[in-house]
Amino acid sequence: MANTFTQTYIQTVFAVQNRQSLIQPYWKADLYKYITGIVTNQEHKLIAINGMPDHVHIFIGLHPTQSISNLLQDIKGSSSKWIDESKLVQGKFEWQSGYGAFSYSKSQIDSVVKYIENQEGHHKTHTFIEEYKAFLKIFEIEYDERYIFKSIE
Repeated sequence: MANTFTQTYIQTVFAVQNRQSLIQPYWKADLYKYITGIVTNQEHKLIAINGMPDHVHIFIGLHPTQSISNLLQDIKGSSSKWIDESKLVQGKFEWQSGYGAFSYSKSQIDSVVKYIENQEGHHKTHTFIEEYKAFLKIFEIEYDERYIFKSIE
């Protein structure tokens, strides 16, 4: 795109269906590599990726040719299919519908990267839902409790 200049940094957060802890340490790095491939093939810049067994954080420099919703649809759909085809879980793997997407300035990149890299430490004291609601509060996003990620059933 000639004469189009952007600087858009987005952290996305999404969860495994019913927040089940299905992402196992022995294949987590392969999942992140697979997602990285999706992001870079769509011309976005992956800055950081990490998560926990029940959710993933991805921090990207967003390219202006694709919407966040289309990118997340690609990531979630393709990675679910990859997990299933690789037989990494029993039964069918699914991400929950929906996601969080939060924007940052260039000056915040280092702190967001550190936050994402320290997911294991952070979740020693905070649950995923506590973390997610904190994002919504910090970013002043109104929400209905009925539409927050489903609890484990």
